[in-house]
Amino acid sequence: MILHPNFDPVLLHLGPLAIRWYALSYIVGFSLFIWFGRKRVKSGHTFMTNDLLDDFITLGVLGVIIGGRLGYVLFYQPGYYLLNHPLDIFKVWQGGMSFHGGFLGVLVAMWLFARKHKVGFWQMADFVAPLVPLGLACGRIGNFINGELWGRVTELNAFWAMGFPYALKEDEALVIENPQKWAAIWDQYHCLPRHPSQLYEFALEGIVLFVIVWLFSRKPRPLGQVSMVFLAGYGILRFIVEFTREPDAYLGLLFMNLSMGQLLSLPMIIIGVFGYIYAGKKAKANLTVDR
Repeated sequence: MILHPNFDPVLLHLGPLAIRWYALSYIVGFSLFIWFGRKRVKSGHTFMTNDLLDDFITLGVLGVIIGGRLGYVLFYQPGYYLLNHPLDIFKVWQGGMSFHGGFLGVLVAMWLFARKHKVGFWQMADFVAPLVPLGLACGRIGNFINGELWGRVTELNAFWAMGFPYALKEDEALVIENPQKWAAIWDQYHCLPRHPSQLYEFALEGIVLFVIVWLFSRKPRPLGQVSMVFLAGYGILRFIVEFTREPDAYLGLLFMNLSMGQLLSLPMIIIGVFGYIYAGKKAKANLTVDR
């Protein structure tokens, strides 16, 4: 079993200020969005220019941060924040962001941008979709450095097994529950072997999804299909990875033993698959009419 390096979550201490790895991961993600966005502009997207891209990134950043935070509050811990600690909603630096909330925030940002610049929403969505996965990859690296969102317990001799110091409370509970299975491992390592699910998400939702959507978008596609490939692709990959990720302690497994992440991903898969089919049929029908 490999032990998590237990990084200091703060990259630089500057007196009362601190630069955190998690914040840096977001900065890198947004920078990659701009860099690859400019490559897409250069490749010939007629409605998008570098100036418009710069204009959108401001809205996009707000959508990710506000949507991601509110999504976490509403989807995962509404009681804690809304009833008991409402001011903690603004403490973004303490962690607690939801992809699904950030996704909804970006949808709102795209709608506002499209309306302001009189651009078709699906044109905008198809332009943005291939630029998102690398930002997700950066966020998962930030999660890994923070030692958070660790995976479920696995076998000690598995080559992927990793011990997470921040999972101490959960590990101790499992040892007490089943001492015959875990006591010897606990005595030796003072932690239990877990899936490094943050790295799985980095690889699948980040790198693999980026390659799929980016390559798919390089050829002319029916309007909306690029967005639907991203939507279904993310939903499927997230749904799979969630089987290795430790469910949130305050939620556990929910309907049909699925996690909140899986329940939120199911609509993405359904909409993505049927939306892809619909976009193809609509484009074919329009082509037939034009002829």
